[in-house]
Amino acid sequence: MVYVTRRERFSAAHRLFNPALSDEENFKLYGLCSNPNWHGHNYIIEVVVCGEVDPNTGYLLDLKVLKEIIRKNVIEKVDHKNLNIETDFMKGIIPSAENIAAAIWKQLANKIPKGKLYSIKLYETENNYFEYKGE
Repeated sequence: MVYVTRRERFSAAHRLFNPALSDEENFKLYGLCSNPNWHGHNYIIEVVVCGEVDPNTGYLLDLKVLKEIIRKNVIEKVDHKNLNIETDFMKGIIPSAENIAAAIWKQLANKIPKGKLYSIKLYETENNYFEYKGE
């Protein structure tokens, strides 16, 4: 089994906010991340695909193909966007890093032409990352 990883970057704003709670309750739960005027991160994602090497190409999956799949289905939808209001696949979801990683998985899971999506790692800060390995 071979594991191939593609790393991409994007910048996005969001607000951690549960609409069922008051602003005060949201602030108590999420702190500054619940700022009504948003806040942002410079995210890094790592998309890992696993499978067998094709003996005809020597590849599991051409990384140029994986790059285009990630850019079309994720990066173009999140980069320099507000995840709460501008990103279709985040509608109605609290945009915590955990939920963002799971939502990115759903955007990519059925679009990988060779091998299988193994994991999504989302780095929110230098010290914090989140990994999702499917449902």
